[in-house]
Amino acid sequence: MRALLAIATVCVCGASAARAQEAAPRAPEAAPRAAEAVITTADDGDYKIGPEDILDISVWKNEELSRTVPVRPDGKVSLPLVNDIQAAGLTPSRLRQELTRRLSEYVPSPEVAVIVREVHSAKVSVVGAVRSPGRYEMRSPATVLELIALAQGFTDFASRDRIVVLRQSGGKQGRITFNYGKLTNGTEQDNFFVQAGDIIVVP
Repeated sequence: MRALLAIATVCVCGASAARAQEAAPRAPEAAPRAAEAVITTADDGDYKIGPEDILDISVWKNEELSRTVPVRPDGKVSLPLVNDIQAAGLTPSRLRQELTRRLSEYVPSPEVAVIVREVHSAKVSVVGAVRSPGRYEMRSPATVLELIALAQGFTDFASRDRIVVLRQSGGKQGRITFNYGKLTNGTEQDNFFVQAGDIIVVP
């Protein structure tokens, strides 16, 4: 009899534990990671030079060829011996390789260094019903709201639920909707990062 009671007790306890485990709430899934900001990077993660950037280009033991130069609107820089050379769209390491190749025709075994002194090419435009529309430089990753704040916020008649971000990708222009009302209410809207060249349109 005692053995039967012991077995029954174990069965009851086991069933209770199973029911408790089923009733226990599941741990919440990890929230998805926010989209990473992209200013202008190459596939390997290095910065891509753009128009209006300022570059320090130095040739070791050759001060006459070393220069601090701006990247022109056409994407090129001017240097002694090599004249005009394309810089925009290249990483500093890729530009260094190209300069080394071009200078090797005039200088034996040139040692070239390329440093981006100032970044001015990463810009986002904010247009429409904002208090200060214009183009704004991004010195660090920034969200849609941060760019609207740089533009001094909305005007009184802005359609805050119909904001659109225009973005070039693969030679085509895409449209990303941004609903300020849903964001402030915490419903189905991410304050995503903008990218260089984006245009934020506030109707």
